[in-house]
Amino acid sequence: MSVTATARITAAADARGSTVLPVLQGDGPLAPRRTRSPDTSYARVTVVGAMSAPLGGDRLAIEVRAEDGARLTVDSAAATVALPGAGPDGVPASYDVRLSVGEGAELHWLPEQLVSARGSELDMTTRAELASTARLVLREEQILGRHGELTGRLSTRLTVRRAGRPLLDQQLAYGPGAPGGWDGAAVLGGHRAVGQLLLVDPAFDGRLPAPRLLGPTAALTPLAGPAVLVTALAADARLLRAVLDEALEGLLKEANALREG
Repeated sequence: MSVTATARITAAADARGSTVLPVLQGDGPLAPRRTRSPDTSYARVTVVGAMSAPLGGDRLAIEVRAEDGARLTVDSAAATVALPGAGPDGVPASYDVRLSVGEGAELHWLPEQLVSARGSELDMTTRAELASTARLVLREEQILGRHGELTGRLSTRLTVRRAGRPLLDQQLAYGPGAPGGWDGAAVLGGHRAVGQLLLVDPAFDGRLPAPRLLGPTAALTPLAGPAVLVTALAADARLLRAVLDEALEGLLKEANALREG
C-alpha cells in the first residue's frame, strides 16, 4: 500500500529577535523535530524518517515557510533512500519540497543525501519562493545506487523564484529511461555522486562572484538574481560533501564581507 504524507514547518521572528516555530507537524515517514542549533540566532529543525520510504506510489511532501525576519535551518537525521517497489498501476514515488522565505528572512535547507537504490523510481521536485530581501542556502545531493549496485530511475527538478521572477529552473534525470548519455563521459564520467549548492543573497546584488572551476569536477556559476550555483560530481558521498562544504564556507565569507563593506 502506498503512503501519502506531508510535513509542515513554519518559522517566525518574535519580539526578542529570536525565531519560534508556530507550526511543526508531520505524519507517516516524516517527523520534524526541533533540535539544538550551533547558532542560537537560528531555529533548527531535523526531519527524522519514521519508516522506510519512499517506495513506488508513495507521495511525500515537505512544506517549509520562513516568515519575515525568521532564521531557520532544516536538515535531516539520515539519508533518504528511494527503495524498489511498484505503486498502483506502476506509478513512481514522488517527493515534493516547497520552500517559502519572506522579507529579511533566511533559510538553510541542508538535508542529507538522496540515495537512488536499484529498481526504485522517484520523481523529486523542489520549489522555492523568495522575497526580494530573502536569503537562501540550498544543498541537494543525489547518490546513484547503493554500494556496488546500479542506480534506480531518478528525476529531479529545482525551481526558484525571487520577488515573483524566475531565478533558476533545472531538471536532471538518471537511470533506466533517462535520456541517452546520462552516464557517459560528457555527463557523469563514471561518478555516482551528484550535488548542487545554491546561495541566494542580496549581498551579491551587482557584485556576483566570477565563474570558476572548483577542482576537476565542480564549477561555480553566477546567476542573475543575485545568486550563485555550484554543481559538483564525485566518486562518493563523502567526497561530494567535502567539495560542497568548502564552496559554501567560501561563499558565505564572501557575502559577509560584501555586507560589512
